[in-house]
Amino acid sequence: MQKELENLKPASVWRFFGEIMNIPRPSKHEEKISAYLQQFGHDRGLETISDPLGNVLIRKPAHPGYEHAPKVCLQAHMDMVCEKNGDKQFDFMKDAIQPVLDGEWLTADGTTLGADDGIGVAAIMAILDDKSIEHGPLEALFTVDEETGLTGANGLSTDWLQSDILLNFDDEDEGEYCIGCAGGIDTTVAIDYRQVPVMPGTKAFKISVSGLKGGHSGDDINKGLACANKLLNRILWNGTDQEDTPRLGLRLSSIDGGNLRNAIAREAHAVVTVPDANAEALQQMVADYANAIRFEFRSTEPNMQIAIEPVAMPQSLIDIETQRHLVNVLYAVAHGVLAMSREIPNFVETSTNLASVKMDDRQIHIATSQRSSVESAKMAAAQKIEATFRTIGAHVSHGDGYPGWTPNPDSRVLKVGVDVYKKMYGKEPIVRAIHAGLECGLIGEKYPKMDMISYGPTLRGVHSPDEKIEIKTVEMFWNQTLEILRQLK
Repeated sequence: MQKELENLKPASVWRFFGEIMNIPRPSKHEEKISAYLQQFGHDRGLETISDPLGNVLIRKPAHPGYEHAPKVCLQAHMDMVCEKNGDKQFDFMKDAIQPVLDGEWLTADGTTLGADDGIGVAAIMAILDDKSIEHGPLEALFTVDEETGLTGANGLSTDWLQSDILLNFDDEDEGEYCIGCAGGIDTTVAIDYRQVPVMPGTKAFKISVSGLKGGHSGDDINKGLACANKLLNRILWNGTDQEDTPRLGLRLSSIDGGNLRNAIAREAHAVVTVPDANAEALQQMVADYANAIRFEFRSTEPNMQIAIEPVAMPQSLIDIETQRHLVNVLYAVAHGVLAMSREIPNFVETSTNLASVKMDDRQIHIATSQRSSVESAKMAAAQKIEATFRTIGAHVSHGDGYPGWTPNPDSRVLKVGVDVYKKMYGKEPIVRAIHAGLECGLIGEKYPKMDMISYGPTLRGVHSPDEKIEIKTVEMFWNQTLEILRQLK
């Protein structure tokens, strides 16, 4: 075990979490973690099966005296979001996550920690490993690819699970129970362009936006955080000549911003050229915008950096017509909260995330994601994004999407959880729905009679290198779970 984890409690959970951090598990590349979990089950003589997608199901018999208790499924996803700081040398396909103790929190060295949802996986493993824990018949479901499409949960067979109750360990706030979530859909865009020669008498610069917090495109979308793609394009638009509005003659050679569709873009940069005569004006414009934008986001993005630096002349440029279309549509396309709930105070109903802007030698690729707790509003948001990009002749496609999870305030397992929490900690837990997507929606669609709640320890900065977990809440979550299992007779 890494020395940073040696004295943390509960020891068994942190021990398994330490093992998990050594195993590469990017979304869609869960082969090693899936094999590890299967070996774990077989080594303990537990019924262990997997499906063609790589999902793993382990069954553990009831503790003596609990044979007639309802069957409970403990569920977590095995993949993690792989984000790192721009200056961090790290290969998520082979390198181990390096934990760092930071007071009452555990974080990682320049990368995502993977506590989303590695801590849920570790807790389930600790329960399966301990023969002294009192519980009824258990199923442990470990799913693949939650972070980039929920394809593991979506591909579950409808006759795989036998449980009456599901405890999902993928919530990020200790002291709350989640009983509902938003559905989501991805909208991707491809814009054709031509490579044209660099014009003589010009200078080349790299404009970059960095130091943003990023974060979860669902949970954090209403927190006033900046989107690096939006900020960078704002500068590019103001330097680009429009057909009837000459500006600085900025020409775009390349653009690269954001990474994952479910993360708010933290960093973005572009390589541009301007006529020699406008080089100083461009640098001044970027400096002016940097000051203005930092002031706008002074309370939510204190570490924002907007910079411009000379670079070697690029080999080619994007044709001017495509450049104008691109900067106009990126300025116009929605990002952030689209609607708040009319029924639940301060609850985001619908949102969209301008996740990434990438390019190859033929096309510019844009990834967005839309979320809503109302199915028709989710589709309307996706169609709004599609309509915006159709105005420039872009190629637009939508993913399959996933359903939301309709809250059930009369849930039996919710009542048990609330009673347990009040007795253990002397206060009422929060019961709420979240704007993020959870696998409960897809599992509930396949098993409509299953009673479900989601909860977990406190995490912050998920889907970014700032991800961290509050150490003391892991023990609270663990003790709470053991008592819920005891009470489910």
